[in-house]
Amino acid sequence: MHTRTVSRIRNWKLITSAGVLVALLPGAALAEGEFDDLPETISLSGTVRDFNARNDPGGHTDFQWRPLNAQGNGSYGHYMKMVADDLDEDGKPVFRSRGHKVTRQWRDGSGRNIMSPREYIAYDQGDSLGRMQGEGTSSHTAEEFAQWYRDVPGLNLSTGLEIMLHREPGTNKYVFDDKSDDFFLSAGGFFPINGELYGNYSSTGKNFHFTFELATEFKFEADSGQIFRFIGDDDVWVFIDGKLVIDLGGVHGALDQTIELDRLSWLEDGETYSLHFFFAERHTTQSNFRVETTLQLRDISVPTISALYD
Repeated sequence: MHTRTVSRIRNWKLITSAGVLVALLPGAALAEGEFDDLPETISLSGTVRDFNARNDPGGHTDFQWRPLNAQGNGSYGHYMKMVADDLDEDGKPVFRSRGHKVTRQWRDGSGRNIMSPREYIAYDQGDSLGRMQGEGTSSHTAEEFAQWYRDVPGLNLSTGLEIMLHREPGTNKYVFDDKSDDFFLSAGGFFPINGELYGNYSSTGKNFHFTFELATEFKFEADSGQIFRFIGDDDVWVFIDGKLVIDLGGVHGALDQTIELDRLSWLEDGETYSLHFFFAERHTTQSNFRVETTLQLRDISVPTISALYD
């Protein structure tokens, strides 16, 4: 872990005004119309893969699974260290362990949940330490995990999905929220494939067991307070320039983590970097999905779909 304090993180602050989170640059006043030249929306295209539950014919072991903690007891919750810190050569997350249940969250000086320390993420003096248990079982094997974000004939079906982020008025923050999106409001949560692909689960009226991935890019602007935050369930992993920066594994209710890009000391001002996003909805009874970011993301490409439903 970097021992230096990142002063540039302290060169900006977050204020709350009328319930809107606004990033201010050092010494700058929020001028009316300052962000009017920014696009109102950002459209991102990704891939949804549908699975059957473990108790259904052809089901996947990891879906509709109740995780086990380090003591071997059934225990829903947040599990870290399920994936390695680096993407593989295909741009996919790599199985690291069956997961370690988090019993206390790591937080930054603003009280926001952050990932456990890594040597490539700079330390800030306001950070507080969390805690996790020994290895439990949130997922099972490397072979089975590798199927989550790959097309596997006979095991999953896939289709494309576009989500639209909307810029909050008077800010540079973009948000996608299933609770304010008309389509997902009518679906009762983040359920993009209700009645499609393998169909709904049991008598729930919803298709619960699926993954979703996005491959995007953005331009880094040093000292500008760029952030990416996710709030939802279940598993979510975010990689910037191939490095893990958000680690929200496990079967749990809605949880959040934030990454401040100024902590990523290898990023160079004005350069373009990738952001890969991986989501899994593995268990009833909810599916929540909210992204908040000051990055102007754009698609790299739509991931290849070889098991397309039609």
